[in-house]
Amino acid sequence: MKVHLENQVALVTGAAGAIGEAICTSLAANGARVVYADINLEGARQLAAGTPGAMAVRMDVTDEAETESAVAEILAAHGRIDILVNNAGINTAAHRVNLDSFPTDEWDRILRVDLTGLFLVSKAVTRHMIPRRSGRIINISSVMGLVPARLQCAYTAAKAGVVNLSRTMAIELGSQGILTNCIAPGSILSEGTKRLFYGEDGQFNDRVQAMLSHVPLGRPGQPEEIAHAVLFLAAPESSYLNGAVIPVDGGWLAGYSRDF
Repeated sequence: MKVHLENQVALVTGAAGAIGEAICTSLAANGARVVYADINLEGARQLAAGTPGAMAVRMDVTDEAETESAVAEILAAHGRIDILVNNAGINTAAHRVNLDSFPTDEWDRILRVDLTGLFLVSKAVTRHMIPRRSGRIINISSVMGLVPARLQCAYTAAKAGVVNLSRTMAIELGSQGILTNCIAPGSILSEGTKRLFYGEDGQFNDRVQAMLSHVPLGRPGQPEEIAHAVLFLAAPESSYLNGAVIPVDGGWLAGYSRDF
C-alpha cells in the first residue's frame, strides 16, 4: 500500500512494541517523519536509529507532565504534529479472574495506560492541531472494546472507553479539520500474545485452537496488518472518514463461525 505522507510528522505511542514498530515502519516508508514514543526510550531509540528522519522520545502516557514535555520536544524539532497514533496499551496476564476477584490496583494500572493515557496524549497534541485546523488521530482499541470477553474486565472496559472517546473526539474536533478514527484489532502476533497464547511456553497456549475457531481466517493477525489499516486512515484520500471504528480481526466480530 502506497500513500503520500511527505512532510507529515507522525507521533506513534507504544512505538517500541511489535505493533508500534510496524506502524512506524509503514508511515516512514510512505514519507512521514516518524516520532517513536515509548516509556522504553532505549528500545524506541534503537528502532528510530534504523529509520531515516525519525526521532525517539520517552513518553510515559500516564504522566501528564512527561507527555506535555515530550510533545514540546517534538514541536521544537519539527514544528508540527500531523498524525497521532495512540497505540500504547497494556493488558494483564497474571489476573485473568472474575470481577469479584480482580485487584483494584491492576484495574487502575490498565485504565491509566489504555484510556487515561490516550486522553492525556490526545489533549496535549490537539492543542497544537486545532490552530492549524488539520490533523489525523488514530486510536488503537480492540475487538474486546466492541464485544467483551470474560476475565478481562479492566481491559474490556478501557478499550470500550477508547471506542466512545474516539467518537467523542470525532464530534468535537471534526469541525476544526481534525479527523479521529479507531482501529479494533483482533488477536495479533505480538510480545504479549506470544507470552499468553502463541509461544511454545505461552500461559494459555492450550487454548489457542479454541480461540482461533472463532476467527473465520483461522489465524492471528500480523502487526503489519494493523499498520496497513493505520496507513489507510492516515492517507489524504481518507478525508471524509471520521468517527469510524474499523475491526481488523480476520472476521472475529462478523458473527458466529462455529457450528452448534
